[in-house]
Amino acid sequence: MAGHSKWANIKHHKARMDAKRSKIWSKCSKALMAAARAGGPDPDMNLSLRYAIDEAKYANMPKDTIQRAIQKGAGAGAGDDYETVVYEGYGPAGTAIIVDALTDNRTRTVTDVRTIFKKAGGSLGNSGSVAYMFSTKGRIIIDASKVSEEQIMDLAIEAGAEDVQPPEADGDDAGFWTVLTEATDFQQVKTAIEGAGIEITEAQIAKIPADTIAVAGEDARKVFNLLEALEDNDDVQAVATNADIDPSALD
Repeated sequence: MAGHSKWANIKHHKARMDAKRSKIWSKCSKALMAAARAGGPDPDMNLSLRYAIDEAKYANMPKDTIQRAIQKGAGAGAGDDYETVVYEGYGPAGTAIIVDALTDNRTRTVTDVRTIFKKAGGSLGNSGSVAYMFSTKGRIIIDASKVSEEQIMDLAIEAGAEDVQPPEADGDDAGFWTVLTEATDFQQVKTAIEGAGIEITEAQIAKIPADTIAVAGEDARKVFNLLEALEDNDDVQAVATNADIDPSALD
């Protein structure tokens, strides 16, 4: 799922999502069912469900599959009781990591997450140990090849965006624009961008670090592997970090 920070460039992350689509869809289904069960099946009345639907669409999940998950979650007595749990910890090189999970078994999930941290040379911390380093923001990712600088800058700022970060080109890849918003302004900015006919690659409410830690060499590989292992866990919905990984260390 989405929710990563600058721990890998968008090109790396998108390749992973394409290769592991079935796992991504499974996580999307769980989020859809949990949101529908908690707040009902109408996305106009259930903001969490609206966000879950958007996440599923960006993952190219078929509409009928999305609807089935919503209906299953909204059905009386249907499905498992999932709860949201947040874990905080430290990775190699002193990097901070926040893990958002959706689970029907807290004991299983915390054991899995703790084991993943330990194997990577990190440690699971207490609640509040790293959360203060992050803010909850809206984040919108746009392919730079599909929009001009003037268009996205003017549109996003006028719609209420807090910041627009330029793309980092990689060879023939034009890179991606990153639009950041206050959480309360996320929907209006996203709607304005979509209303202008601009295709959004990814959009979600995410935890954004106030500052990042540059990691390179072997540390970069260790942090990357830890974050990938966390994201691969079935209960984990999102991973955020303040690690700014050198992409060349991953080649």
